[in-house]
Amino acid sequence: MADVQPPPLRSLDDFLLSSARFAVPDVRDLDRWNNRIINNLLYYQSNYFLSILGFLLIVGYLQPFQLFVGAMVVTLLFLGFVWAAENRAPIRRFRRNHPAVAVLAILLVSYLFISVLGGVAVFLFGIAFPILMVLVHASVRLRSLKNKLENKLESIGLKRTPMGLLLEALGQEQEAGS
Repeated sequence: MADVQPPPLRSLDDFLLSSARFAVPDVRDLDRWNNRIINNLLYYQSNYFLSILGFLLIVGYLQPFQLFVGAMVVTLLFLGFVWAAENRAPIRRFRRNHPAVAVLAILLVSYLFISVLGGVAVFLFGIAFPILMVLVHASVRLRSLKNKLENKLESIGLKRTPMGLLLEALGQEQEAGS
């Protein structure tokens, strides 16, 4: 991890404005489309990170409580799911031995979830919308010669970046840089 270095922030001109070239990808050639997305994710990762962070800050400024509540609910639901998956037998025994308490607990959790659903929606929108925008940009942004060179350095291991490690963990490392 010590040799991981964040890539430079690409200029706004290169990222979005006049020198940027965009084209709708050929959806019939999924390998080429996937290659374009992966390479753009690697090349523009600092810009994407700042875009997501900026969007989250705007949502957090406009709806701070809703964003916080939504983040807590999603985190607790995830942790509850992991815990329940690990402890199924005790849950089954509790439900069998105390059916009224189990039903009341389910109703209470359902009520709490419904009451904070607005916060969950704000949180999911704050996460999902920026990710969607990143994927759309990575899909339609055509690669430049500099982009191809940087991606080749990443793929042969001369440079290690956070996005490169994430793509490697997701099993996409063999396609990066090609």
